[in-house]
Amino acid sequence: MQAVVFLLNAVVSFFCGLFLLRFMMQAMRVSFGGQLGNFVMTLTNWAVKPLRRIIPGIGGLDWASLFAALALQLLLAGLLFGAAGLPLAADGATIALMIGWFAVRSLLRLAIYIVIGALILQAVLSWVNPYSPLAAPAYQLTRPLLDPIRRILPVISGIDLSPLVAILLLQAALIFL
Repeated sequence: MQAVVFLLNAVVSFFCGLFLLRFMMQAMRVSFGGQLGNFVMTLTNWAVKPLRRIIPGIGGLDWASLFAALALQLLLAGLLFGAAGLPLAADGATIALMIGWFAVRSLLRLAIYIVIGALILQAVLSWVNPYSPLAAPAYQLTRPLLDPIRRILPVISGIDLSPLVAILLLQAALIFL
């Protein structure tokens, strides 16, 4: 049973990560023209395109992508809670609230992990290959987080410590989640 739960969680997390990445890339105005954008679009169009007929983009955000990620997490949470057995004293509203909180918490954690991954990727690429096709999307995804930190913490001797500070702040946010 643990192997099935592991595999199910891995597949759902992979697709939720892609849906969240699509949402974040559009929100940060990252180009979908490169390899990363093409990969994300190809693997998420099956769910996002039909959902766009029902859930329009409002405020320049792709709400269909976010809804797809949330729906997958709700489905996973419901399956996990059902497989674990429900407490006898819990009513339907409490169970629904627990499933909803589990799904939202999982999405927030996954979004933080995506940003941490982009920060690490950006830092490594700045040392190894700053002209990599992944450098521009990583920079665009992390810029809104790093710019306020850079205003407070300037570059010291040519070394930008803002990604390190951002990762520490995101790790602290993960502790609260």
